[in-house]
Amino acid sequence: MHVDNTSDRLAVLVQCTADVRQWYLQNGLQLNPDKSEALMIGTANQLHAVSSAVSSVSIAGVDLPVGLADEMKVLGVVLDRRLTFVKHVMAVARSCNYHVQAIRHVHHPLSTDLATTLACSLILSRLDYCNSLLHGAPTGSISKLQRVQNNAARIVLQAPRRLLRQLHWLPVHHRIDYKLAVMTYKIHRSSTLTYLS
Repeated sequence: MHVDNTSDRLAVLVQCTADVRQWYLQNGLQLNPDKSEALMIGTANQLHAVSSAVSSVSIAGVDLPVGLADEMKVLGVVLDRRLTFVKHVMAVARSCNYHVQAIRHVHHPLSTDLATTLACSLILSRLDYCNSLLHGAPTGSISKLQRVQNNAARIVLQAPRRLLRQLHWLPVHHRIDYKLAVMTYKIHRSSTLTYLS
């Protein structure tokens, strides 16, 4: 929405949430608007202009305060007001580092293949989850994730330096580009989601 037509756009949002609630009720489901959160996303100027005009948003008949939440977790992704994904990257790095240390502690009885499988399932899966959102993210954010991947490679191969090529692991920024390329290819080649192509 634009700053100058905030009330019109919020009216559309209110109508959409009312329709969703109605669909839930018709299908034997319950929407709990009391547990919903509202987060305004935009540039610093946009957020400042809207915050003075909008104090709450009506979701399925319940007024939710706007602007109180600085971040929101949606399907495991931490969204912030400026979409910088800094807190999301920190959360992913923290989780992956925990698993890197766990693999380090149990590595001595494991074969390299089993350690690689553990690293792929516990660490790389987390690095890959929703990583397409990080396309165009600041280099510092990608570097944090790259350090995690490098640590995992060192632990798996018990080597003092990065060995991504030996493990056939793409660097993080290439993993993001690869995922976007595969998604784009599938959208253009499949007929299931024509509205996306």
